[in-house]
Amino acid sequence: MINTGKLSGLTVFITGASRGIGKAIALKVAKDGANVVVAAKTAEPHPKLAGTIYTTYEEVEAAGGKSLPCIVDVRDEQQVRKAVQEAVQKFGGIDIVVNNASAISLTATPATDMKRYDLMYNINTRGTFLVSKECYPYLQKSEHAHILNVSPPLSMKPRWFKDHVAYTMAKYGMSMCVLGMHEEFRGDNIGVNALWPKTGVYTAAMEMLRGTESAKYTRKPEIMADATYAILISDPKTTTGNFFIDEQVLRDQGVTDFDQYCIDPAYKDQLIPDRFVDENISEIENRSSDRPSLATPKLQGDGRIVKVFKVIEQNLSAEAVQKTQAVFQFVVTGEEAGKWFVDLKNGKGACGRGDAPSPPDATLTTDTKSFFSILNGSLKPASAFMTGKLKISGNMQKAMKLDALMSSLKAKL
Repeated sequence: MINTGKLSGLTVFITGASRGIGKAIALKVAKDGANVVVAAKTAEPHPKLAGTIYTTYEEVEAAGGKSLPCIVDVRDEQQVRKAVQEAVQKFGGIDIVVNNASAISLTATPATDMKRYDLMYNINTRGTFLVSKECYPYLQKSEHAHILNVSPPLSMKPRWFKDHVAYTMAKYGMSMCVLGMHEEFRGDNIGVNALWPKTGVYTAAMEMLRGTESAKYTRKPEIMADATYAILISDPKTTTGNFFIDEQVLRDQGVTDFDQYCIDPAYKDQLIPDRFVDENISEIENRSSDRPSLATPKLQGDGRIVKVFKVIEQNLSAEAVQKTQAVFQFVVTGEEAGKWFVDLKNGKGACGRGDAPSPPDATLTTDTKSFFSILNGSLKPASAFMTGKLKISGNMQKAMKLDALMSSLKAKL
């Protein structure tokens, strides 16, 4: 998507702009010579995540735009209001708002604590509403006013709710802002739209949920930035009330080379389909059915170890994946010899017989008797390791995380 210069001199207020999709959008509009308000929480470098409001500020300036870094937690009304006022003071107004800041937790209802629920709602739904509300008086005065929410198309299909009701409601809240505000602000000639990716986009959130191995199955944030740009240069009087999908936006613009957006073009036909896109349902269901499972007929059985791993499988969750971020291989000898794996690194987790589908972070080898002694607490893992009854190879710190997880499941086992 070639820059046209149409956004030159316009002021774009972007939340969550210190990294990922928000940063990619900031750099794209900067190439037009836009003024970019980098509104995000990260002012100090994160030990694991690259990017701060200041590093994005420097890159925006280097790309040809003017920038204003603002420390903004979209949950904080005073911080949002202050950032808006600073933007108006420096640039003279606000023309475009991109509500990108978001929180994610793909947990089932019983596994969603209310602190996490409140976090998602307050950032996604409330934050989007608040930023739009505070910017509205200045958007009214603009001759090219847009609000763009990075949120999904509204679909009432149960598939998008059943695995993570809380997250779906929080993201749909952003989309409901589009549904209402596009009509409410129509008389002000403010275009209000949503944009969502068709496939997985590799960001810090994607890495957290699926691990670094997932990168090759995803696209770069630049695909969302290019699609955003195509929307923002359009006439807000006529481009409003749409729930856009990135790939379709770019196809409509004549883009045919989508390999350029792939992290690894060799995997362009194996891209992860994103949730909330109805046309992706069948592919998502097919991928889910491919996940190794103890519930499949060939893996059913009455052995004690089978029962243990069935319980583990039933308690897999995106929350456990987020906390653990490791793949474990079990090698059991003796009465019920066999190999088993627990994947707490990718998606919502997986569990099954045989070798782990991706290289394990830790491999634990023990005999059947010791395996159950460790589970029931009669043998401490440290003692088993010191006496040679449990052998661990790989990342010991990750292995310790597994011990904590198994301890939490003892009552269910």
